[in-house]
Amino acid sequence: MLQYLVILLDDTSVAYCHADNPLKKRNLIPIETLRKGIVFGMKQNLMIQYVFPDYELSKKYIDVIESIDNVKVFPVNKKPDTGFDNESDVEVANSVPEKVKSKNLVLRLKFSELLSKKNEISKLFGNDFRLNICITDVDRFTDEDIEKYQELLKDWNAILLGLYKEGKTPQLNILTDRMMLDKMHNCDAGVNNITLAPNGKFYLCPAFYYDEKTNVFNQLNHHKPSSDNSVGDLENGLNIPNPQLLKLDYAPLCRNCDAYQCRRCIWLNRKLTLDNNTPSHQQCVMSNIDRNASRDLLNKIREIGEFMPEINIKEIDYLDPFDVRKEF
Repeated sequence: MLQYLVILLDDTSVAYCHADNPLKKRNLIPIETLRKGIVFGMKQNLMIQYVFPDYELSKKYIDVIESIDNVKVFPVNKKPDTGFDNESDVEVANSVPEKVKSKNLVLRLKFSELLSKKNEISKLFGNDFRLNICITDVDRFTDEDIEKYQELLKDWNAILLGLYKEGKTPQLNILTDRMMLDKMHNCDAGVNNITLAPNGKFYLCPAFYYDEKTNVFNQLNHHKPSSDNSVGDLENGLNIPNPQLLKLDYAPLCRNCDAYQCRRCIWLNRKLTLDNNTPSHQQCVMSNIDRNASRDLLNKIREIGEFMPEINIKEIDYLDPFDVRKEF
């Protein structure tokens, strides 16, 4: 069941997940389209999540935006001054920021940048905001990178353990989320959230809109340009083909996997496996490295004292569940 409506306020709205936004020309959503989007969200009882560009919007737009409860996603230090301070708002950075205004920070980096800036990033752990690491070149992650990633998370675990000993509760998605979960907590694009683009059409997530505007997916796969990646519009409503094929129940590997913190990005699925509901080797390996590091951290914390006794992360001997699919 849908819970969130993501509204891209401009073609240049900040990218906040795996997919970069290649669009550079401003294209502000028409204010009537924005109003209709809000009405759609209200009728469907959806929480509105606005994704902001890096320039200021007029008071006219801000007034419409603030006509309903919302969550804002905005570039680092570009938070609109509306007089509100929503703790659910999200700040997005593409390099390690000096200051963070929000309670939630998404840090988007390539894997090589993650390694080279690991010390700078670790200085963010002790702050009072949630840190979400988003690796933007998952498709380039190789088996040769596995040991590097494992060592990185081992080093960060030692830092996080020190913070727990000090009585702090740091939140780092790739290491602490799995410790708090007892079921899948994925992105669920197209299942519990849908995106409205400036053209008044719906997309499974912003990345599918970017692909339509640039024909990136079709070029990569040597297809003729697709006319439309949308799944409906404001005039006719949603029309998601075979919506069950986006759901966990129809993903044989994922529904048996316990890397509950995995984002299960359907855009990456489509890009790397040509199927929205089938994850790539890269995603599975990285997610299970995260999972195993979370298990190690949980066990170390429990040496200090009781912690999350209801959570059990069992030991596994694989990184890609496809390798043990017969057991599933």
